[in-house]
Amino acid sequence: MTTTVQPTPPEAASRPAAMRFILLTVLLDMVAIGLIIPVLPVLVGQFTTDKAAQAFWYGAVMVTFGVANFFASPILGALSDRFGRRPVLLMGFCGFAFSFFGTALATELWMLLAIRVVSGALQANVAVANAYVADITSPENRSKRYGQMGAMFGIGFIIGPVTGGLLGGIDVHLPFFVAGSLALLNLLYGYFVLPESLPVERRRAFSWRSANPVASLKHLAELKNVGGLVVVIGLANLSQFILHTSWVLYTTFRFGWTSVENGWSLLAVGVASVFVQGFLLQRLLKRFGPSKLASYGLVSSTVAYLLWALAFQGWMMYAVIAFNLLGFTVAAAIQGIVSNAADPRTQGQSMGAVASLGSLAAVVAPMIGAPLLGVVSHLPPTDWRVGAPFFFCAALMAVSTVLAFRHFRHQPRTGFDAAASAVH
Repeated sequence: MTTTVQPTPPEAASRPAAMRFILLTVLLDMVAIGLIIPVLPVLVGQFTTDKAAQAFWYGAVMVTFGVANFFASPILGALSDRFGRRPVLLMGFCGFAFSFFGTALATELWMLLAIRVVSGALQANVAVANAYVADITSPENRSKRYGQMGAMFGIGFIIGPVTGGLLGGIDVHLPFFVAGSLALLNLLYGYFVLPESLPVERRRAFSWRSANPVASLKHLAELKNVGGLVVVIGLANLSQFILHTSWVLYTTFRFGWTSVENGWSLLAVGVASVFVQGFLLQRLLKRFGPSKLASYGLVSSTVAYLLWALAFQGWMMYAVIAFNLLGFTVAAAIQGIVSNAADPRTQGQSMGAVASLGSLAAVVAPMIGAPLLGVVSHLPPTDWRVGAPFFFCAALMAVSTVLAFRHFRHQPRTGFDAAASAVH
């Protein structure tokens, strides 16, 4: 199946105010998410009696959200193709607020699980925001703008986790109330400020047949010059989500870190992400092009996971973050490739399919990372086997790297890759 990429209308591409709003939206969302990362495992631990049970139920809480989001993301993405991006984004903000306040007020474990199901079904902010950016951006600038969004993710991870760790030191429920308040602020800001990016003439009818996750992933695989990347995206997402679900418990088991120390470590991740995606990405794209940059980033990430697994002192986690700068370029480079291959009328569905891959990874990751941590939780902190989740991530990234190199070797170079080569 071959799709034709049509140019973005000039009036859409010249709306910097809309792009600034999307960047602020992503920033507030990531601050809110970052606030709860250091404390969610602690909150789950209040309902359990030992480390193994804590790891299991923390994984279950993460899985329920991922399952709901996996099925909902392509549906919400397709709804945004039909009704516009604005109403779906506003609905996502409502889901965010419900999730955070509900989690803070939960008094039983089953309440946490139920809240995560509802909030996962309502949230597709990232997928719809990516489609919004494609609406207002010319094809050659999409990887750059996805990098800007990635920088906002990083700033959110600078502000959120360390603040969440500090607030969690006061009361484990406090970060959730603050995150819910930020979500409400985002909702109000979006209601009064956010313009619609998708003109009526570029909308398409909603179809349940094409909006289900399987059909959306099939559509993604059939895009020209993209198909082979679906597995690469899936494996990279899976390793990243295993990292997310394992980081706090791993560093707690390995180094005895508290929520405050975990907050600082996640701040370091955010600083590195902002530096790369906010300052280096555009230069790297011009030098290498998106295909080579994605490949090099995958190699860097593979090595980083292996080094994290072998770390035996806390400072080494920071050293590996600094080493893995190219790893922060992968998502923006691949998202740019996918977005440029998609038809303008199906950007929501395409970005929803990419988000659905992430949601599927969010479902599977806790089923792998949490049990691996549970199995090694009884071992001495210095035992190399405590790094089992990260060894598994390194293996996934190695396979992903091989598949990416094979895919790009057999694909014609894009105009952006060719331009990058011409510079040299």
